Amino acid sequence: MANQESVANLRSLPRVLGPVMAIAVVVGTIIGSGVFKKAYAITQDTPYFGVILLLWIGGGIFTFLGALAYAEVVTLFPRAGGNYTFLKEAYGPMWGFLWGWVDFVMIRSASLAALASIFTDSFCDLINVSIPFWGKLAITISVLISLSCVNIRGARLSGSLQVVLTIIKVVSLALIALVPLYFFTMGAAEAKADFKNLEPWWAGENEFGFSHLFSAFLAILWAYHGWGNIAPVAEEIKDPQRNIPLALLGGVGLVTLLYVGVNIAYHLVLPMEMIRHLPDGSTVATEAMKAGFGQAGVLFASAAIMISVFGSLNGNILAGPRLLYAMGKEKMAPIMLQEVHPVYQTPYVAIMVLGVWSSVLVILGGLGTSMGMGLSLFDLLTNFSMFGAVIFETMGVLSIFVFRRIMPDFPRPYKCWGYPFTPLLYAVIPACVLGNMFFASHTNELGTVIYPHHAEVYSGITFLAVGVAVYYAFIKPYRNSI
Repeated sequence: MANQESVANLRSLPRVLGPVMAIAVVVGTIIGSGVFKKAYAITQDTPYFGVILLLWIGGGIFTFLGALAYAEVVTLFPRAGGNYTFLKEAYGPMWGFLWGWVDFVMIRSASLAALASIFTDSFCDLINVSIPFWGKLAITISVLISLSCVNIRGARLSGSLQVVLTIIKVVSLALIALVPLYFFTMGAAEAKADFKNLEPWWAGENEFGFSHLFSAFLAILWAYHGWGNIAPVAEEIKDPQRNIPLALLGGVGLVTLLYVGVNIAYHLVLPMEMIRHLPDGSTVATEAMKAGFGQAGVLFASAAIMISVFGSLNGNILAGPRLLYAMGKEKMAPIMLQEVHPVYQTPYVAIMVLGVWSSVLVILGGLGTSMGMGLSLFDLLTNFSMFGAVIFETMGVLSIFVFRRIMPDFPRPYKCWGYPFTPLLYAVIPACVLGNMFFASHTNELGTVIYPHHAEVYSGITFLAVGVAVYYAFIKPYRNSI
């Protein structure tokens, strides 16, 4: 359990990330593929613009509540490891290990592989060249390895790159959000923006249920996922007690504003039925810009997606290895993961391991796709990532209650606003989403009852069970012997 001695652990990574870089980590890792890819998925569950708008606003409020509580926990432990550190100190070492296990094996590595695949698809659209499937895999892996090398060269370098990429993606989203305003004010000859496209606004009686609502919110969670990536790099942030809350709250607020604006633009330009029946491999952003500006719009949207995904990739590669580094340092993983580069002062072994494993998942996903499994590489890599993330990130937020009890007198430069109601309200949504994943069902054309989320649920439970077995068979005996 936590104590002042453990909190005061000597750090080995230099504090080189200022407030702008910290905000860029939050914004840059949240804004990735979700705002471009998930609008289509959300309309499959709820084809009503009023509900969709409330979901995007609700996702921002939900994330903001989590950030309010999370900021207090992170400032108590401003060192590498993030959620691993919080779960270990609050609930015991096994829970810290399980988070690291799930994050490395499934959540972060699969997300990196999926993001890199979207980058490659957008790059091909941008240059308008047809590249064979295995050629795309080679480009995808090259992106992962190249960014890993950049991050090995230093947190300051990767942090500076993150600032530049974040500025570009924020400007790109802002421009997309302003497209309908251009049509309304400039009187363009082929103005596509129309308030009639927002219909149907609301569900009629007996047309919509909570199961659809929470299924749609699962896609919202993916779009907002990544806001906690400030925690793994906390050890390298200057003045963490001030800059971590600033980055979390300011970053989440900015992302929410952009997401709501962009989705209003999508629906003003494209009718609901067009969004619900997008061409395979396309995105709402690409189709909306194509409707307004033709091929030039497609090129702009492809570039915006490519830069957005590249920024999210860089932010995740900056944050993810710090978890492996912390686990290696505390003998929760192979100790070689704690190695710090003698020149660049970065956890270079952990960075290489994450980059290589993510590349392996790209290859495995490519094999599955080429064998006709009926899923895109992106869908194959993201279908199972949110189950464990929802569980452990909620536990991280709720650890504030444990630390308030066991560390009541420890200095808190930042305290959660609205405690205890803020973290409690945050926990309601994940509980509903997880419950819906267990029980949601629908009947197909043949009259068979289908449980659409059971694959994610049972695969997630299996990963957790294997992690528990690994901990008790290998990690705990090893730690007890030293």
